[in-house]
Amino acid sequence: MTPIDTAVSSLLQARRQGRPVPAPVLDDATAAYAVQAAVARELDWFGGSVPCYWKSGGASRQAVPTHAPLPPDGVWTSPAQARDWPFCRRGIEAEIALRLGERVDAAKARSLEPAEAEALVDGMCVAIEIVDSRWLEAQEAPPFAKLADQQSHGALVLGDWRPFVARDWQAQECRVYIGARPEQVYRGTHSMADPAFVLLPWLRHATRAGASVPAGTVVTTGTWCGLLDAGPGDMVRVAFDGIGEASVSL
Repeated sequence: MTPIDTAVSSLLQARRQGRPVPAPVLDDATAAYAVQAAVARELDWFGGSVPCYWKSGGASRQAVPTHAPLPPDGVWTSPAQARDWPFCRRGIEAEIALRLGERVDAAKARSLEPAEAEALVDGMCVAIEIVDSRWLEAQEAPPFAKLADQQSHGALVLGDWRPFVARDWQAQECRVYIGARPEQVYRGTHSMADPAFVLLPWLRHATRAGASVPAGTVVTTGTWCGLLDAGPGDMVRVAFDGIGEASVSL
């Protein structure tokens, strides 16, 4: 089997059996995205349609951003109950999700400027990304293996939507509560300094094969709190001042 075939087989085994497996070695992001697509087809996540939910992000504005379509059965409205969900790990990322207000095709995505991409957004909400891994090595797995595994996605919780407006993101405060631990506060800590920065590369990625991204598509845009560990039974709540909150019971 090719490395792509091996990775697909391993991920399907891990998902079907509910147990992590050793991570493979993949050559590049192109191979990782091919694995994402093959696993999605095999598990019929999207029924031949364009995915409605995505995650996108990067370590900095200088880094190459990465993207993953998300299986819709693991996207929940806050307050969410996840105690029966088969997590191997429960990592917590506090995020802002954005929603497209209109359809974007490949030609439009190629021609957009960053400010024009931001103008396509009609809503935002607080999101909790629950990070998981199908690899035994978890966060120590090779980067392209993590990308192939939907960028270590476990589930996504979305708060109430509100109109998208420009904000002073460097002054934005985010508060995270996990179980009985003290409140953790973060200010201006988004890795790209603005959640909307991911829009242009994400739209170009999502339309690269000629598909159009429909209005109402949601993308979550990267963590404000790094990666925090939570455990079974923990109640997790994330609040962004002036935007809203989301919660999930693990």
